[in-house]
Amino acid sequence: MNLNTTNWKGFAIERLFKLENGKANQGMLEEGNDCFYVGAKKDDNGVMIHCMKDNALMQKGNCIIFICNGQGSVGYANYMDVDFIGTTDIVAGYNENLNSYNGLFIATVLCQERPKYSFGRKWKTHLKSTIIKLPIKYNPDGTPYIDNTFEYSNYGYVPDWQWMENYIKSLHHKPLTTKNKKKSALQHNICNWQEFIVGNLFKVELSKGDIKIDDVDKGNIPLISSGENNNGIVGYIDKNGDGKAEIFKGNKITIDMFGNPFYQKDDFYAVSHGRVNILNPKFELNETIGIFISSVIKKEQYKFSYGRAVYSTEAANMIIELPIQYNPDGTPFIDEAKKYSEKGYVPDWNFMDNYIKSLPYGDRI
Repeated sequence: MNLNTTNWKGFAIERLFKLENGKANQGMLEEGNDCFYVGAKKDDNGVMIHCMKDNALMQKGNCIIFICNGQGSVGYANYMDVDFIGTTDIVAGYNENLNSYNGLFIATVLCQERPKYSFGRKWKTHLKSTIIKLPIKYNPDGTPYIDNTFEYSNYGYVPDWQWMENYIKSLHHKPLTTKNKKKSALQHNICNWQEFIVGNLFKVELSKGDIKIDDVDKGNIPLISSGENNNGIVGYIDKNGDGKAEIFKGNKITIDMFGNPFYQKDDFYAVSHGRVNILNPKFELNETIGIFISSVIKKEQYKFSYGRAVYSTEAANMIIELPIQYNPDGTPFIDEAKKYSEKGYVPDWNFMDNYIKSLPYGDRI
């Protein structure tokens, strides 16, 4: 379908949606896995954590989530399909014509408004008066359909909900499905996990050579830099900038200067100014084990910041806890060579592999 915005018309948020403020803060929640706690987070559809359901705090799904506060995320919008608990940093917008298709369309349009807002110029103050342009409904003769109740516009224009739905449906995609059920995931007891030094599991090296994404030809090789999104990838290039940068083989883990860890499946370049640490495995690494260990390393990220960056030495000395191998009699297996641990413990690679595969969507890796 042709996306021609020339004839789109402006609509105020307060005319499009019934707005409902979020009610909760994290101190009001109880641990659980019943529902999403949604807040000022641009990624993961705004989901902060899972929590126990609290009927007094619940908000209905099938709505647009307006992120009205939060440094780095204010001004973003998401479509939420299920019931949830919202923070006081969000506002939920409801319209009876909304569904999962036109909801995604409108959320995408709304995100184009983000540059106008920041932590110092909060969206909540200006939300009702925010104007967005949307496609409008037309009569069979090609003239704009006019609603005499003027529900959405002073000019009587009506958003074309069906066209927006059809446009999203026309995009080339298939919904991601999984055969794995949440209750079927392998159980783990971290009380029995043991400590391992990252440097005993990986040889750690720092990225070499400097590459600026704007100075190189576009291509198919990922360029890794500092960042918490998109697996650390800031672009795809064909060749490095100064000819001194090294291309790294895939099947490795990267940790940037802020402690963001990612498993890199494919060959990649890494910028030196992003202080990207390359973890070369001393064992047989695969994608699922790499995802498991990256998730464990992520738990250590709170220790680092711009003033305390993760350099190669810090990465190599990082201590993480992992599940270990056991003998048939239930005692820990001890490697006399003490290859991975001073106490001789050996990580349970098979458990890590099978655990990730057992999770919902783990069968799609």
